[in-house]
Amino acid sequence: MEALEHQINQIWDDRSLLSKKENQDAIREVVDLLDKGQVRVAEPTDDGWAVNQWIKKAVVLYFPIQQMETIEIGPFEFHDKIPLKRGYADLGVRVVPHAIARHGAFLEKGVIMMPSYVNIGAWVGSGTMVDTWATVGSCAQIGRNVHLSGGVGIGGVLEPLQASPTIIEDNCFVGSRCIVVEGVKVGTESVLGANVVLTQSTRIIDVTGEEAITHRGVVPPRSVVIPGTYTKTFPAGDYQVACALIIGKRKESTDKKVSLNDVLRDYNVAV
Repeated sequence: MEALEHQINQIWDDRSLLSKKENQDAIREVVDLLDKGQVRVAEPTDDGWAVNQWIKKAVVLYFPIQQMETIEIGPFEFHDKIPLKRGYADLGVRVVPHAIARHGAFLEKGVIMMPSYVNIGAWVGSGTMVDTWATVGSCAQIGRNVHLSGGVGIGGVLEPLQASPTIIEDNCFVGSRCIVVEGVKVGTESVLGANVVLTQSTRIIDVTGEEAITHRGVVPPRSVVIPGTYTKTFPAGDYQVACALIIGKRKESTDKKVSLNDVLRDYNVAV
C-alpha cells in the first residue's frame, strides 16, 4: 500500500505520467479498493478523523484516464466516464429504482437507497438510509444508522476540490432539504432539522447556555440543530444572515430511536 501511495503522489505531481499504462492501472486499483471498502478517503481514529489525501488524489486522477461510454440499462441510457456500481444482492444492500451509486463508492451491508445518488469515493455505513432524492457527494463519509431525509445534499470534494470530505457520523438524523458541504463534520447522534444549511463559514451557534457559543465547520456530538438568523450590519443597513442554532442535546443514556422521537417532540424540530 505504501508503494501504491508513493506512485499516486508521483502521478499527482507530474500529470505527464498519466499516459503510462502502469500508472493508469494503479489509479484504477485504488478506485477498485474504494469500491470494496478496503480503503477510505477518510477514517476515524482515536485522535479524530484522518484524511488519506493520496486516495482522494487517485479519485481525481481517475477522471482524465477514463473514456466516455454509453451505458444502457433496459430503456434507460447514460453517457459517462464512470461505470455504475453492481452486485447489490451480494453486498446486502437494498436499492430502490431509480437509485444510483457509482463504481468507487462503498455501501456497507444493510444500507438502504431510496431513489437517490451516491458518488465515487463515498463511504456509507450499515443501517443508513439514503432517502428519496438525497445525494451523497464524492468522497463523503456517512456513518452507520444515519438517516439522510428526502432532498438532503451532502457535498463532495471534487467540484471544487476540497481538502477534507464532508462527514456525517454514526446515528445522525439529517432532516429534509438540509445541505452539508465544504468538509463540515456533523458529530455522532446529532439531529439537523429541516432546511439547515452548513458550510465552513456558517455560524453554528449554541444557544442552550447563558452565553452563546459559536462553532464553525463542526457540529458537536448529540446536538439538536435548527435553521436560524443573526443580525449583521452592512453599509446599506442591518440585515438577517442565515446561521444554524443548537437548541438542545440528545441524551447519551436513551435508546437512539426513542431519543430521536423525543427530540423531535420536545424541541418541535421540523423534519
